Amino acid sequence: MAEAIYVRQSKDKKDSLSIEGQIDFCRRECSHPEAASVYTDRGFSGKNTKRPGFQQMMADVQAGKIEKIVVYRLDRLSRSITDFGELWQELEKYSVDFVSVNERFDTTTPVGRAMIYIIMVFAQLERETIAERVADNYYTRITKGSWPGGPAPYGMKNAKITSEDGRKVPTLEYTEEFDIVQEVFTRYALDDVSLGEIAKDLTARKIPCKKRKSWDNVAVARILHSPVYVMADETIYRYYQSKGVTNFSNSFEDFDGTSSAHLVGKRKGNERKYTDVADHVLSLTNFPGRIPADIWLLCQHKLDQNRQVGNAFKGKHTWLSGLLKCADCGYSLAVRLWKDRKYLCCSGRNNLHICDKKSFSLHVDEVEKAVAAELEKILDECNQEQVMIPDDSAAKYQEELRDVEAQIQNLVSLMKEANAVSMKYINTELEKLDLRKAELLNMFKNPAEDKKQFYQGIVFHKLNFEEKKLAAQAFIERINVADDGIEIVWKI
Repeated sequence: MAEAIYVRQSKDKKDSLSIEGQIDFCRRECSHPEAASVYTDRGFSGKNTKRPGFQQMMADVQAGKIEKIVVYRLDRLSRSITDFGELWQELEKYSVDFVSVNERFDTTTPVGRAMIYIIMVFAQLERETIAERVADNYYTRITKGSWPGGPAPYGMKNAKITSEDGRKVPTLEYTEEFDIVQEVFTRYALDDVSLGEIAKDLTARKIPCKKRKSWDNVAVARILHSPVYVMADETIYRYYQSKGVTNFSNSFEDFDGTSSAHLVGKRKGNERKYTDVADHVLSLTNFPGRIPADIWLLCQHKLDQNRQVGNAFKGKHTWLSGLLKCADCGYSLAVRLWKDRKYLCCSGRNNLHICDKKSFSLHVDEVEKAVAAELEKILDECNQEQVMIPDDSAAKYQEELRDVEAQIQNLVSLMKEANAVSMKYINTELEKLDLRKAELLNMFKNPAEDKKQFYQGIVFHKLNFEEKKLAAQAFIERINVADDGIEIVWKI
């Protein structure tokens, strides 16, 4: 058996066992004492595993050169239960036994293995406790107005300020890039300016974006959604209240426009950051906002109009809308009409200017025909399966949703010329309309059972346009389109 001895001593002390003494004790536990490899770390603390002797020993473990490790005492190997837990998992992976002379740990015996498992439980508890402390510290910083850490938003940088009790606390400071942020808000507040137009212009001017080569709708929308730029007054409080936020770190009176705000909370992996904020926490920051509340709110209500029912699949030119992707860059394909012919256009080229794909040899009709043939085969195999298709009552809710959105748009237009009194009335009405809109959107996401119909033996070519859409979305994840053909990525 290939055996290893590991010894460590941070300092030579009268009351501590020397390196040589540890080696002598460890050799007694080895089957072949003189043949055992000795790994030494003299003058190194056990607070972490960044020690040359230890690292070399673990490299030899991974190379299959060691079958058993002997230490004088457990703390010679590690003073952290968490580090030891991770070490034991690595030793177990390579079938390496472990012996501690002083504590009488020997994983070749049932009692020794049981003791190791107990340590592992405490290691997991320590990891969870650390994670809890980190999360608590994160939220405590936020509720006190500090920046909790991590990269600063676009147009800002991480900094420190002195708090009332004399401590240095994290904050954010504005940079020269904030001029771009201000431009984005001012331009988007105009009626005839879209996210795509702003993104295209910023990219054309070679203005660097954060973490990507060029600007797109998502990058612009991320800036517009964020409350860290706004002069957070009572209208901001009411806006988030209408969105379902109930957890405010500050009182209503504190929202006086002198500070910005920060919104944090957990969300599902497939949700956009600002889609559902009901369980989020809104806190005032320890740095000022610079975007006026009325401009910020105009942008929010305009952004809300972009999130309509089935927005990702709303195309009327093909029942494959939302599923078609460019095989070269992975971005969505839009359908354009020219002389009664449908052509595919890559948004990666038109919106982001990162794709060289000018045109596709395949036309929309050809793609639909190929996909329909594959769907026919699947539905033939599933002729006994039940497929859910929403009934006509959805049209009633959709009509009401359009009315609500029209009322919101009218009120948003009035905000431009409103005084303080009328602004208060407008915000109150917007709160009501936003709540009703959320209810209607929820009906589309979670329709009641009595609002569903089930059909058996579906024949795809007999379905109408909307039914084909539903069937395609039910079975297909995406369709990658290239010049030489298509690739269907199925959900099943």
